[in-house]
Amino acid sequence: MSPTTERPWTPTHGAPYRPVPYRPERMPATESLARAAQLRARMEQRRTVRQFAPDPVPDQVVRDAVACASTAPSGAHQQPWTFVLVKDAAVRRRIREAAEREERISYDGRLGEEWLAALRPLGTDAVKSHLTDAPALIVVFQQRYWLGEDGTRHKHYYVDESVGIAVGMLLSALHLSGLAALVHTPSPMRFLSEVLDRPENEKAFAVIPVGYPADDCQVPDLVRKSLDQVLVEF
Repeated sequence: MSPTTERPWTPTHGAPYRPVPYRPERMPATESLARAAQLRARMEQRRTVRQFAPDPVPDQVVRDAVACASTAPSGAHQQPWTFVLVKDAAVRRRIREAAEREERISYDGRLGEEWLAALRPLGTDAVKSHLTDAPALIVVFQQRYWLGEDGTRHKHYYVDESVGIAVGMLLSALHLSGLAALVHTPSPMRFLSEVLDRPENEKAFAVIPVGYPADDCQVPDLVRKSLDQVLVEF
């Protein structure tokens, strides 16, 4: 059974500061080192997958991954995100058709040669079969503002950063749960709001196909930067 929130969430805009104790049990250093090493090894196995098996994935695994993503830190704790889970084959087909229309324009010149050169080692093109092959899509929307009960519009803060962190946590949760995923960002993405009937305050951020890799799945032969190349210590 998934954990449930003891009290319902309500907007905290304008509420007074009310701190509560936070006393997590401190993990012994030996256990912390072991867990960190295990996590690093598992995350090094994560790959972006574009070839999916049609097998369905457990709904609760996806729901729990979204719940993990929703624990991400956010500007003023406003949690400016909406995750739309799409399993309906007809809706996924509509999303693919609309995405491929935009992608053809992009690959035919809108991207520019420098961008196309950056994409070439990845083997991508305007065909986005992963949008219909994967049994589920998670479409992530960022909420640019929220409406109070009286209809007053309230601004969200650090929306891009907040939603970006949440997506990163979502990818980690899916991978650690045994699923594969891909971050797809068709540009422009306005069609996603239309297909999924989202309100005006929401803007599409990413489409994430979720599933198991196909039996004949292949990925680009890539090398990640070493720790020494990404970490600076003082």
